[in-house]
Amino acid sequence: MTINGRPEKAAMLVAQRIIRDVGRDDIQPGQLLPPERILLEKYQIGRGTLREALRLLEFQGVISLKPGPGGGPVLLVPDPSHLASSLRLLMQLKAAPFRAIVEVRTALEPVASLLAANRMDDAALEDLAASVKEMRDNINDQVRFFETNRRFHDVIAWGSSNALLGYFVESLLGIMDGTFIGISYPVARRRAILKAHEEIYQALKARDADEAQARMRDHLEGYVAYAERKFPEVLDRIIQWDRPSR
Repeated sequence: MTINGRPEKAAMLVAQRIIRDVGRDDIQPGQLLPPERILLEKYQIGRGTLREALRLLEFQGVISLKPGPGGGPVLLVPDPSHLASSLRLLMQLKAAPFRAIVEVRTALEPVASLLAANRMDDAALEDLAASVKEMRDNINDQVRFFETNRRFHDVIAWGSSNALLGYFVESLLGIMDGTFIGISYPVARRRAILKAHEEIYQALKARDADEAQARMRDHLEGYVAYAERKFPEVLDRIIQWDRPSR
């Protein structure tokens, strides 16, 4: 196998084989992968190549390396922050502004809401209801309010039962929520956000896919209109890879 006419690095090929075998052997998050001696024999490779392959998987957030006796590579559930970091890097290299995130969210989240209306389970709906209540109870606490706001959008994205939508939306939310780059939300604006969330929740609870999609689209378009009116210079600011995310 080659990339641009060159053989793929052996460590990458081994990393890919490890992940294929993880699926085949039904290894679950929290469980150890086979020990080093087994992997060396199984893949017929040197110790240096295996360790590089494991470092690649660790960098991607797929495994952690547990030290000590009885330790070794432990399978993880990949965190969307790894995807968010890669996206930040790519956006900075392309000089992409914060507006790019807003446009993609406006395109994706209404679709996620439409799917979630038909696929979201009762536990996720209860989580949404709790997040709406928490936002209402913390309307005067901007930090707590927007932590809960993010949870609301995460639950819907994952409620779509589409893993790509879930990871992508959560990673976009993790890049930054706007407050990090200078967008402020007075209480009146927070009340408008809360009202939008209540309407989206009611549509999802009623399993009304078209209404859920429309309410999410209105919600995000309202955000865009607010940001364009109050903070247009922020929307045009370039995303930075080294900027902290939530």
